[in-house]
Amino acid sequence: MFNKLLIANRGEIACRIIKTANAMGVKTVALYSDADKDARHVAMADESFYLGGSAPSESYLKGELIIDIAKRSGAQAIHPGYGFLSENAEFARQCEQAGIAFVGPSSESIEAMGSKSAAKIIMEKANVPLVPGYHGDDQSDASLLAASKQIGFPQLIKAAYGGGGKGMRIVESESEALAAINSARREAASSFSNDKLLIERYLRQPRHVEVQVFADSQGNCIYLSDRDCSIQRRHQKVVEEAPAPGLSDSLRRAMGEAAVAAAKAIDYVGAGTVEFLLDTHATEEANSFYFMEMNTRLQVEHPVTEMVTGQDLVKWQLMVASGSELPLSQQEVRIHGHSFEVRIYAEDPQNDFLPASGKLNFLREPEQNRFVRIDSGIRENDVISNFYDPMIAKLIVWDESRPRALQRLVHALESYQISGLKHNIEFLANIAEHHAFAAADFSTDFIERYGETLIGTNLDADNSNEQNAALALAALYHLCAQKEQAKLNAINSNDPYSPWGQVSGFRLNRSGVHQLSLLDDQHQLQQLNLSQVGEHYLLELNQQQLNLSGKLVDDLLHAEINGHKSKIPVSREGEDFTLFLPTGSYHYRAIQTEQVEEQASAEDKLKAPMNGTIVTHLVNVGDKVEKGQGLMVMEAMKMEYTIEAPFNGTVAAFFFEPGELVSDGAVLLDVTAAEEA
Repeated sequence: MFNKLLIANRGEIACRIIKTANAMGVKTVALYSDADKDARHVAMADESFYLGGSAPSESYLKGELIIDIAKRSGAQAIHPGYGFLSENAEFARQCEQAGIAFVGPSSESIEAMGSKSAAKIIMEKANVPLVPGYHGDDQSDASLLAASKQIGFPQLIKAAYGGGGKGMRIVESESEALAAINSARREAASSFSNDKLLIERYLRQPRHVEVQVFADSQGNCIYLSDRDCSIQRRHQKVVEEAPAPGLSDSLRRAMGEAAVAAAKAIDYVGAGTVEFLLDTHATEEANSFYFMEMNTRLQVEHPVTEMVTGQDLVKWQLMVASGSELPLSQQEVRIHGHSFEVRIYAEDPQNDFLPASGKLNFLREPEQNRFVRIDSGIRENDVISNFYDPMIAKLIVWDESRPRALQRLVHALESYQISGLKHNIEFLANIAEHHAFAAADFSTDFIERYGETLIGTNLDADNSNEQNAALALAALYHLCAQKEQAKLNAINSNDPYSPWGQVSGFRLNRSGVHQLSLLDDQHQLQQLNLSQVGEHYLLELNQQQLNLSGKLVDDLLHAEINGHKSKIPVSREGEDFTLFLPTGSYHYRAIQTEQVEEQASAEDKLKAPMNGTIVTHLVNVGDKVEKGQGLMVMEAMKMEYTIEAPFNGTVAAFFFEPGELVSDGAVLLDVTAAEEA
């Protein structure tokens, strides 16, 4: 076994690897960029080395520097985690040549699976079932369009060297094909430095089922359970579970054996995942699944497999990389219970899942035990950078059965509290509580099918009642906070009885009235008048009179509304505060009425929604455009966003050229509105 391990990664996966290495008595070396100099993985490691700038190209993708650091530090092995250099065959080869163990497969195995098109040819020879498609080397527009027409629609165009949903487009008709090819090429080149594409027939409503495989250098290869990853958006996994629900024993065995055949076809060594599409409309079970791709690394969702097998897959990786045999044979693998994993992201589900960056002001995680696990590289007051994937944590739960594990997941999500930036916790809770998900009635279009319900854009009666309750609690909290601050001011003024240290709402010859202006997280101004009667407040809200009272105890609001008592966790940063209710989190800003900004005008849609890079202009200066027409494309966090015309008009000027960096809120272009007829 190695004495020292260098981790060529960051964030939660680096922290995850360090935990296992520590338990095995292996010293760890971390790497960091400018953005990560104070990161959790750096603090956890035995030693750390500086790489360079915040952009991955200036830090975590500098393979030669990483190998040089491994030599200088005395590390005998490099664990690449996932992403970055984990599936880079040249980096694996450089490690081999330097005499440093690469914790992963050989460079030849990575190369074989690195091209999705080449992988299909290998799998076909190994009798692994394939979806009909084009995987050829001729990448001209004419050849791709001809193949597209022959395959038929709908179809999927995707990057041959891609992953994580990047460089992937669904095409419904022949008229869409060329634009999709060009867009996928751009994103593939940007994300993977290779614009080669492949085309496959697109299965409607398939499930995404993958199989964890493990192989050693002695020729042993087994499969360790399967996982369902069907709950996705933009081809990126949102919820994973193991084992995949609803599979017969024979189908489960057939998929596992096909996965092992795929691994053996490329002399695989280490941890890998073979991904399949399961056709939910197939008439024959034996012909219902198709090879999609093989990930030659540890997967983001590996914890659910660990939870149901009781094995530490990172420990297995280190053992295999040091030359040991697999700890178990296929006959010894046991699956017990059920596990879910959800990815807690800094993003805004109600704004097309735009990634969020900024400071995480408040973080309270569910209590961890044998049922609940959290893998994270983020702490309270850390900054979510726009340079990397905005994942905050992975929440993993386990129990004896799927219904009980799902109940654990719902409860854990209710206990997860974050403020300071947008997040997807409520969105994940809506998935977990959805009747179709509970019944395991889903496919890869689940989020598209139930989007409005999951994202919470419908303001139905129940939602309105929840918002009213939250608003009343927000008003109560603000008054209690004012009272606490007034007491503090009076004490500091050396006159605890000063009338200026009171917030009683007192007015000469009339009842005490408090006038509050709160801006909610939908940027709606809420103006409230509360009458004070002793220690109670009366609030008229939607033709209902509420009697409020309460006090603050640390971060808890002890509230009473019309006789109902509750304890509400609250976080505050300046004039912004967040209430964590069982129905979700509610964010408000206390403001002076005269400070209320006007609602965003149509021109605000011509501003950058976040930090990013301009990819291309879709129109020219002087062009007449219609409302909703695409004007320019920008990229942020490896995803493309189209800036659309907010009204009919004429393009007057572009303020940024392709390749230029832009900041959140920067005006990107000028469009002169057309005069109304």
